[in-house]
Amino acid sequence: MSIQNKRLGKHGVLVSNICLGTMNFGWHTSEEESFAIMDRALELGINFFDTADVYGWGGQQGDTELILGRWFAQGGGRRDAVVLATKVFNPVKREENLREVNTDERSLSAYKIRKHAEGSLKRLQTEWIDLYQMHHIDHDCPWDETWQAFDALVKQGKVVYVGSSNFAGWDIATACQEASKRGLMGLVSEQSIYHLNNRMLELEVIPACRHYGLGLIPWSPLDGGLLGGALEKYNTGRRTGEDFVKQVEKNRDKLEKYENLCREIGHPPGEVALAWLLHNPIVTAPIIGPRTLEQLESAVRAASINLDAETLQKLDAIFPGPGGEAPMAYAW
Repeated sequence: MSIQNKRLGKHGVLVSNICLGTMNFGWHTSEEESFAIMDRALELGINFFDTADVYGWGGQQGDTELILGRWFAQGGGRRDAVVLATKVFNPVKREENLREVNTDERSLSAYKIRKHAEGSLKRLQTEWIDLYQMHHIDHDCPWDETWQAFDALVKQGKVVYVGSSNFAGWDIATACQEASKRGLMGLVSEQSIYHLNNRMLELEVIPACRHYGLGLIPWSPLDGGLLGGALEKYNTGRRTGEDFVKQVEKNRDKLEKYENLCREIGHPPGEVALAWLLHNPIVTAPIIGPRTLEQLESAVRAASINLDAETLQKLDAIFPGPGGEAPMAYAW
């Protein structure tokens, strides 16, 4: 297994089976190094880039999209080489903007979707967004309004596909059914937290993705670094933050077994965690968030790891899932 192009769920677009997440750009990673990471990602065959209008920690919300926009503006075919995903739902507060309740709060109103799409397009210096994702569900806004807004953007050529993020299984079903009633394509993907140490998606979200043909894009595939060799980092003093220490102690027994297994099979823990996700046929592409070029290269190595049945069984024993899919996981 290596960097491959996969369909996004049942849909025709082909994306790399590793997705480059950009949340660290401009915060933990300088703009210069962010440019180098994106250039190297293309060289390695990664064509799927994910961002969000709200990213820009350490500066202003929207700053990460600005970095991507300046990278695209260098030319050289960069924009055409990338399947670009961004998101809408959260506030995007910037110094040059007056406070405006309809855009500074969380929602999926038609007003907000239209306005935030225009803001993302401007910051990204592009004419279109390949995958425009709802960053969270808005149960207070009617689907008539939300789907009308996305449909308008598609017809204007500003958005190609629509995806969801952090949706429950029933939210995915509702969104897809409401889109179908209007003759729309509906959702093509779901982006959600999913990793060895959090397998709750297996109850209902993954079955919903399978049924409706959505590609699954897991975020936080290393559980915030916990699955990336946390015990070694903790024991050597390389990571000592209070939250990290609490999580290490809470999960110490599992982590000891996991890191011992990784040593037995001869692969670093972070790469094994990614390889486990890549073995799931519902997963289109885990999102990696490299702060350095080395972390990017490590993720690519993970795509070449083949975990045999015995190793997969051992991983299941260390990190048991919810017991299968609902309702059989908890009922007859």
